[in-house]
Amino acid sequence: MNNTGRLTLVAALATTLGMGLLPACSGGDDLGSEELIGADETVASTTEGVSGSIAVGTKLKSTTNVNLRTGPSTSYSILHVVPSGSEVSVVTAEPKNGWYKIKHNGTTGWSSGQYYTKVTSGGGGGTLSAGREEALKRGKSVVGFSYWWGGGAWLAEGPSSSTKGSCSGSCPSCSHSGKYGADCSGFIGKAWRVNGATGALSKNEHPVSTATLVGSSSQWSTVSRGSVKPADAMVYNTNGAGHVIMYNSGDGWGSMYATECKGCSAGCVYGLRTASSAYKAIRRTGF
Repeated sequence: MNNTGRLTLVAALATTLGMGLLPACSGGDDLGSEELIGADETVASTTEGVSGSIAVGTKLKSTTNVNLRTGPSTSYSILHVVPSGSEVSVVTAEPKNGWYKIKHNGTTGWSSGQYYTKVTSGGGGGTLSAGREEALKRGKSVVGFSYWWGGGAWLAEGPSSSTKGSCSGSCPSCSHSGKYGADCSGFIGKAWRVNGATGALSKNEHPVSTATLVGSSSQWSTVSRGSVKPADAMVYNTNGAGHVIMYNSGDGWGSMYATECKGCSAGCVYGLRTASSAYKAIRRTGF
């Protein structure tokens, strides 16, 4: 079989787990063993390649035809071949024995770092506008405060044991104590300063809902999830249930770092997560 024929393989569907109310999951057929069809990973590459920790979302380019495998060694089966010159995105920052977990054309697998060069850094890349920087700063200051259904107030200096507030029960029938906290949309509305929410962060305001954010507005617009930048948001609302997060860095279709007011038990947090296909990306006007 020639190389062109060998490049046409059954692709395993990547599993995407949504962390809001609408998880989505899919799987592919078991491909079994495959003979070596990309570069021989046991032979040292003539190019330098990449090494060490690489930020999630960083774009890499293949320097030859490279195998994408189900695990971090040649003992794992091949999902498909990444053609020479293709761009992939880093899914996990830390390599395993020189192998990186990457995503190519919707398929996630492992590939040897010796056959890739770095194209762009993760986290959006480039210089951020002042508006984005300020929104990110406001967003990060909410981390550690309690979840407050219908609320939107926190301190720019962050929480303390006496100011973080507390939430108990199951929302929307939950109860909140304290002056500070936010729910998911109250957080975004305040961090983005939309619909008149231009006061101090400590002032309780709730200018938008997820139902508002999924609609059209002169204050924000829909953008491709593949082109999200720090301080953009991802939102869904289906039959009245919804959630919204602030994107910080990473792969808009895969693993990303985000800030969110997640729920009564979790509170307002920052961390690595995914988002189901129900989410769409939106951008604040002026960002």
